Amino acid sequence: MARITVLGGTGYAGSAIVAEAAKRGHDVTAVSRTAPASSIDGVEYVTGSVTDAALLASVVDGRDVVISALSPRGDMAGKVEAILDDLAVRVSGTGTRLGHIGGASSLLVEEGGPRLWDLSKDHLPDDVRPEIVTGMTILDSFKATDADVDWFYVSPPEDFGSWIDAPITGTYRLGGDVLLRDADGVSTISAADLALAVLDEVETPAHRRARFTAAL
Repeated sequence: MARITVLGGTGYAGSAIVAEAAKRGHDVTAVSRTAPASSIDGVEYVTGSVTDAALLASVVDGRDVVISALSPRGDMAGKVEAILDDLAVRVSGTGTRLGHIGGASSLLVEEGGPRLWDLSKDHLPDDVRPEIVTGMTILDSFKATDADVDWFYVSPPEDFGSWIDAPITGTYRLGGDVLLRDADGVSTISAADLALAVLDEVETPAHRRARFTAAL
């Protein structure tokens, strides 16, 4: 059993990770600014802001894994990068793994090809760009950390979110730095299936100081 903290634990990806971790019998703490609509038995819910240093310390210290599913939207815009930088310092040399659920834009569209970001940035709405840049910045920051920071970064596929009608299949495919698509060119996954990939990584680490992606 691992002691797992999920930051943003009531959001789309975060709540699915919390549910899967609890289902597998882990000791789970879910942190968010709002209480969940419905709670899961055995999960500790902490309501508060991760910008509060004391609160952050209380939910990070002594954990085996800390997973960030923080969304850089609204009043969190421009703040998530610093929070992840702080977390990297906190877990450095402690044995605590640090994971972040990022975005797809830093993925290559094909082996040796351009990033999804390079092909899409000129067509994106202005209000979406900062969130995407945050995800790419965090990945670069992770890569620049000292070797004793045990991190992993998860890039969902191109179409991922509560507004996407992705089926829950109980399966997933893993990839590295290249965007995964199916035979019809679709790149998607449900939060529940992405959570399977995340918890499998927690239980059997295969991507230390590395990024991976998962899709149907």
